[in-house]
Amino acid sequence: MQLSISNMIMHAGPMGQMVMLTLLIFSLASWSIVFMKVRLFKKAGRESGQFLDAFWSSSTLSDAAASAERYPASPEAMIFTSGYIELQKINKIRNRKEGRQGPETLEMQLATMDNLKRAIRRAESQELNELGRSLPFLATTGSAAPFIGLFGTVWGIMASFHDIGLRGSASLAVVAPGISEALVATAAGLAVAIPAVIAYNFFSNKLTEIENEMENFSTDFLNLVERDMLSKI
Repeated sequence: MQLSISNMIMHAGPMGQMVMLTLLIFSLASWSIVFMKVRLFKKAGRESGQFLDAFWSSSTLSDAAASAERYPASPEAMIFTSGYIELQKINKIRNRKEGRQGPETLEMQLATMDNLKRAIRRAESQELNELGRSLPFLATTGSAAPFIGLFGTVWGIMASFHDIGLRGSASLAVVAPGISEALVATAAGLAVAIPAVIAYNFFSNKLTEIENEMENFSTDFLNLVERDMLSKI
């Protein structure tokens, strides 16, 4: 008889079928996350490149802010938007203080940069959390699926030995079908786990690259703002 995985699953016991159903759910969820993340990272990379081109070609921060609105999937655009909003708040407070206390000193102006830096760091953290959402599920699938499959195999082998005891025969014809059906669970667990581990490592590396790019952009943005402050002293 030809090897038929579907027949083995259909003839497996209730516990084996429950294990296979659990692995199927893990697999469907994992592949859904993979396809979702592929689209998300691809869109983020494309819009980030477009925003950076628009940012460096903008003559003012207000022009760059208008460009950032067109690229909501770009982490750098969202970081710039958060920083720009915080910078506007700082400028409003500065203008009110200048009316009461006179022009600000260099130390006072640089001290306001702390608020801007905190706003940018918070935006970076939010973007990383958004891009990295659901990735822990891939890691969980990669580590748990083989053990779930192994559990199904152990249970199936136990059932096979139980049948041997009932039939009173340990011939290969009696033992082989039950054991082969049990081993399908281990194979299924590995089939679910391997793609999940590969995808998790791939997206983790991409997330690290994006984090470095965000940090570089944040540093450049802060340098531009500080140089603009210094030019007004």
